[in-house]
Amino acid sequence: MPRRTLLAPLLAVLLLTAACAGQPSSTPSAVPQPAPASPAGSAAAGDALSGIDMVFLSTMVGHSERTLEIVRLARDRVRDGALRTLAAAIEATEADELAAMRGWLPTAGPGASAGGHHHAGHGDDAALDRLRAASDADVDRVLREVLADHQRAAADLARAQVDVGRSEHVRDLARRIERSRTAEVELLTGPPAARR
Repeated sequence: MPRRTLLAPLLAVLLLTAACAGQPSSTPSAVPQPAPASPAGSAAAGDALSGIDMVFLSTMVGHSERTLEIVRLARDRVRDGALRTLAAAIEATEADELAAMRGWLPTAGPGASAGGHHHAGHGDDAALDRLRAASDADVDRVLREVLADHQRAAADLARAQVDVGRSEHVRDLARRIERSRTAEVELLTGPPAARR
């Protein structure tokens, strides 16, 4: 399954980076919380992220970029009103999270802002092709399947970060991502009667 193909190496990277990061220092890592008017925020002197936190944030930047691509690719074709509303909520949430994570990464030091984990060449490229090729009659079903698989992967990655992350701020973000993506998957895969 493409999602599992992508997920296994990313979880391995998270776990290996955590092992290499060693024990947390006596000064806890901190990531500034973005102000509502300026989602990117700015770093206070001495703020730092561990390697595992940087890997997670970078990976989630790429993942959220792909989520926005999926949603925007299908939003004008979606027929089901509840699915359209859910897709719009996902787009708004992930756009905000993406702005915050991009703002946090430069605080980690040289090389941390080199870019998110790019999804090009991964299994979800085939899922995007499926979505592009879906007929108008099938686009809702295909979007549900593609988006559920994609969001399930995000929940799995976030759950792993909660267990191994060093920064409490990043772990808090991971907890929120895990909860929201799990809820989205339930809405996307629930019985048809529950979707309306």
